Amino acid sequence: MLRIIDVRTGEPVEAAPARRGLTRVQAHASGLDATALRVLLVSDLLVRALELGGTPVWSLLTGDRQQAELRAAAGALGIRPFEHGTDLGSGLGEAQVLHVMAGGAETAGDAQVSEAAGGGPVSETTGGTPASGTAGGTPASETTGRVQVSGTAGGTPASETTGRAQVPGTAGGTPASKTTGRAQVPETTEVTPASETTGRAVVAVAPVDSPTAAAPDLSDPGALRLALFSQPRDLPVRLDGEALDEARRTLAHWRGAVADWARRPSRPVPDEVRVELRTAWEDDLNVPEVLRVLYRVETWPDLPDGARFETYAYADRLLGLELTRDIGSLA
Repeated sequence: MLRIIDVRTGEPVEAAPARRGLTRVQAHASGLDATALRVLLVSDLLVRALELGGTPVWSLLTGDRQQAELRAAAGALGIRPFEHGTDLGSGLGEAQVLHVMAGGAETAGDAQVSEAAGGGPVSETTGGTPASGTAGGTPASETTGRVQVSGTAGGTPASETTGRAQVPGTAGGTPASKTTGRAQVPETTEVTPASETTGRAVVAVAPVDSPTAAAPDLSDPGALRLALFSQPRDLPVRLDGEALDEARRTLAHWRGAVADWARRPSRPVPDEVRVELRTAWEDDLNVPEVLRVLYRVETWPDLPDGARFETYAYADRLLGLELTRDIGSLA
């Protein structure tokens, strides 16, 4: 079951608390920049993960600037289309509403966070970094980090990153009291008790560090997606030429490998691998761990190539990297 951290409390909540209950994913983004695109991308991951679990989803985009441009960029990036609904107050009887926005945003789409999601504003939180003495969280000095493993596309060596540690074999998510890399609400911010806000959560997305303020180049959308996947959504990510080049090389290599494996007899995804993949993305969208599983599968001894192919095709239902695009192109 997919669990996501609610930035208002620092606690994990079920993204789909009612079986087969409708979930709304509402992205809040204004202005066409790399951080806004990361917000849309995280929203897309939520939609894909929920649909893989059999949950019906409808997604909305709200904001006050460059909405047409953002929708066009989302389409280029392979992001599922956003609905054009405007009456956000009535909804459709959703069992859950997930508001996705940049960490530190006080308003989203002209609506206060406290009004949109029933909680306190996140105006004093930044980029997924926890503040000491935060509501619902543990001070940073008492938390354990989630380490980014070097070797992932566009990733930072483990010695240089912090975040939450992936706990093998747990599908319910790591308790917030043992994690860091979360945008938390300071003591001075009024937070509505969780018992009064059931069915609504705010998902914070850390900013993108880009050498230019211009909109990212969308000529290679797969490489851009992969580069933005290199860090957990609640940690800042560096998007520069080096990161994009590494993502392009990795993507070209994987697509070539998948096309080659497709020529072998198909084999099912090993149960162990399927569990690892789902455990990763159901733990607060831990996409870097999904990528690490793919790296391991590529070199797994004695694994049939047909099983490697099915594993990559299965994971791509979440990642949206078009890993099967080059099938048939090899001589």
